[in-house]
Amino acid sequence: MGGSKKIEEIVENFVVEIERDPVILAYFDGADINRFIDKLSEQICHRTGGPCEYSGDTMEQVHGGMNITEADFNRTVDLLINAMNKADVPHPLQNKVLRVLAPTRDEMLYL
Repeated sequence: MGGSKKIEEIVENFVVEIERDPVILAYFDGADINRFIDKLSEQICHRTGGPCEYSGDTMEQVHGGMNITEADFNRTVDLLINAMNKADVPHPLQNKVLRVLAPTRDEMLYL
């Protein structure tokens, strides 16, 4: 994946992308952004085979009550792709990240 520095860069870029998107930013109202950064970094590291363990809540716990639509989920994926592009992550590695995060989709939608 490129190590923890690369993951940090992706996640920081992702937060900037979210901040620029009023539709997606609304889902983060009242969120602890530092915790989000920490837990998303852990999750990406863990799911891509890094040495990290994910210590956060389940996706259902985190996203419960948000009623995230498929359109907004897909929009968020686009923001993550933008973040990875800005971090110069090669497309095959981007595909790996998306593939390992994809199973969380059903744990987030319409809860």
